[in-house]
Amino acid sequence: MRERVEDPSGLVLRRWVAADARAVLAAFADPLMRRQTNQPLDHVAAAEQWIAARDDHWTAGSAYSFAVVDGSGTVLGQMGVGPVDRRHDVGWVSYWTTSVARGRGVASRACRSLARWAFADAALFRLELGHQVDNLASCRVARAAGFTVEGRQRQKLSYDGVRYDVELHARLATDAEPRTKV
Repeated sequence: MRERVEDPSGLVLRRWVAADARAVLAAFADPLMRRQTNQPLDHVAAAEQWIAARDDHWTAGSAYSFAVVDGSGTVLGQMGVGPVDRRHDVGWVSYWTTSVARGRGVASRACRSLARWAFADAALFRLELGHQVDNLASCRVARAAGFTVEGRQRQKLSYDGVRYDVELHARLATDAEPRTKV
């Protein structure tokens, strides 16, 4: 199974490495990112543990997480699929980008690459993802990556005592590859 995927636009998806700890720490210092993890990522050791957990999941075949980097090696975000359900060949897609990468199409391009990898390398048939209904940027990423809206999960998430609906999207291995903007 490939551990590195090169996107035609120059983005690279690669396994996380210990040397990425400072980039992970910087990414999670952004207030928008604090909800993306169950434990605080506020020191290098915590970022190293976060990376090690992704490596453990990859080794176990239960989840696959990639650092999204540009040509210079700068970490721009994360793309992941997991947990993986091997009985049904289904995986849950997650993604985030750093503040400097947002609004540049990085997440959409990387998500398309992740989907191609998941179907070809991880032999998955169905990919699912969800986002808060008020997260329009995440919805644009999902749609640009070829994910179809399938419904709404009412009050699925709770942050700071407030419940949020989630919009569910999915993409199948048999779906047409999404057209990219020229």
